[in-house]
Amino acid sequence: MNDFLLNVTEQDISTRLDVFISNKIKTYSRSYIKKLINDGMVNVNNVIRQPNYRLKSGEQVKVFIPKTVKVDIKPENIKIDIIYEDNYIMIINKPQGMVVHPAHGNYSGTLVNALLYQCTSLSGINGIIRPGIVHRLDKDTSGLLVVAKTNVAHIELSNQFKEGSTIRKYVALLEGKMKSETGVVKAPIGRHPVDRKKMMVTSKNSKYAETKYKILESFKNNTLVEAKLETGRTHQIRVHMSYIGHPVVGDILYGYKKNRFNLKGQLLHASILGLNHPITKKDLKFRAPLPDYFVKVLGSLRCQL
Repeated sequence: MNDFLLNVTEQDISTRLDVFISNKIKTYSRSYIKKLINDGMVNVNNVIRQPNYRLKSGEQVKVFIPKTVKVDIKPENIKIDIIYEDNYIMIINKPQGMVVHPAHGNYSGTLVNALLYQCTSLSGINGIIRPGIVHRLDKDTSGLLVVAKTNVAHIELSNQFKEGSTIRKYVALLEGKMKSETGVVKAPIGRHPVDRKKMMVTSKNSKYAETKYKILESFKNNTLVEAKLETGRTHQIRVHMSYIGHPVVGDILYGYKKNRFNLKGQLLHASILGLNHPITKKDLKFRAPLPDYFVKVLGSLRCQL
């Protein structure tokens, strides 16, 4: 990774952050610089800012530019759970621990590697790194996601996600015993100012986010809920549940570091996905049962009642 430390002088006052960096580091395009900023690879006085942030005299800008890696995404014979498939879309039940698409440090063993082996056609809108990928699930979140086989299907599905017309419901086991049977969290989410891997509830450089939830089952020190996404922000359910004091069990990034159940990740499962078929226009709804490890934890909690 190449690091740059840039000092803001009197001449640079009020210059946009992306313009400032582009003027100082001419090796890269402004669009690439903007992507670095949006990915949290740039900070101003150790605070992550937006591309349009206006600089002040005396500030220091740190730019982290990853080393260029020649990417060769190969098909891999990895078993995947296909819930539904036709000539235009696939519905996949992703297991916990699987990365959706290749990225820095993960160029094999991903869902994309498996899809390239399984399919003869995938949409190319998101390039060679993310063929067919319309939306994502976190590595340690299991459950349903849709894959587009054609560009037409991809565009239509992307519009549905953008408009919020899809149905996305998750089952999550939370820490603590919740009091209200139902609730809604309306809190904007943005990138953490210091930790690039984290998101947080913040009014600065954020986007509106809304999560509805209802209690499915209560235990002595935990609550099983169904969470419905009204928006689709990065780590939304994990951030919102932690924000209200009930982080997802097994989520060491936003919740408790202690692993009571010997888990490999958070107990968060995308259980229901509803959408309008991009070509036939038929309404479709899919369900995926809870993984065995999730069911086992629930069983142990029920025994304690």
